[in-house]
Amino acid sequence: MSARSSLTGWLYASPLVLVLVPFFVAPIVVVLIASFLEHDGFGGMVANFTLDNYRTVFGSELTLRLYAKTIEFAVLTWAGTLAIGFWIAYFLVFHVRNQLLSIGLFLLCTVPFWTSNIIRMISWIPLLGKEGLVNSALIGSGLVKQPLEFLLFSDFAVVVAYVHQLTIFMIVPIFNALTRIDKRTIEAAQDAGATRWEIMRWIVFPLSRNGVALGSIFVLSIVMGDFFVVKVMSGGGSASIVSALFEDIAVLQYPPAAASAVVLLAFVVVMIALILRTVDVRREITR
Repeated sequence: MSARSSLTGWLYASPLVLVLVPFFVAPIVVVLIASFLEHDGFGGMVANFTLDNYRTVFGSELTLRLYAKTIEFAVLTWAGTLAIGFWIAYFLVFHVRNQLLSIGLFLLCTVPFWTSNIIRMISWIPLLGKEGLVNSALIGSGLVKQPLEFLLFSDFAVVVAYVHQLTIFMIVPIFNALTRIDKRTIEAAQDAGATRWEIMRWIVFPLSRNGVALGSIFVLSIVMGDFFVVKVMSGGGSASIVSALFEDIAVLQYPPAAASAVVLLAFVVVMIALILRTVDVRREITR
């Protein structure tokens, strides 16, 4: 009977296995093997085992600076999306009394994401440019005399574009977590004389941790794996580790690119594992 149950379980899982193995596991294995091969300088790979590709990754000061810049973008974007996403979700759940209106406003947050990421990113150019709306408003109000050049084609513009594109990935899981908080718990705390800050600290924040963790995984993993936003919004003045990986591929240096990809994947996996250790995300998903 147990053998039959085990066979039934494998049959249920077989469609997922048939998808994961050729489209997920196999490519990673290929990249991992390529990272230990030599390149001939002409786009080919030589079947000689070597660790030079990894020595180049860990021994290059430029590579380490790119990792630091990528982590900086990820952390700043995470902080921005968390600050905006949490308070939007909190407002929709606890301050909009009509549930239908709350859901409608929540869906309204997704409207900008019906358009292409490229269009939403480029839309910041007429706003943040030297003659854009933001600089024109600042100069017109007398707050500044010269246009602020750091607003566009800078690290600031990169973070703004990331926050704009990824905030929805923080709103959705936090909104889902907050909607599961029993409102009677909040009312009981208020009747007991708890202040608004105490309610946030001891009830809302702890019970929304799983949503914050899920949103953090989405945001951090996307930023760590992106290079297009950095390339466009920095005007070529900044770069990330994925940008260097893309350049290696462009010049047919596949083994070094594979080594960089493996190191980046391992870094992201460790980062996600640390987040998963702080909360029970599986419980949040299965609830």
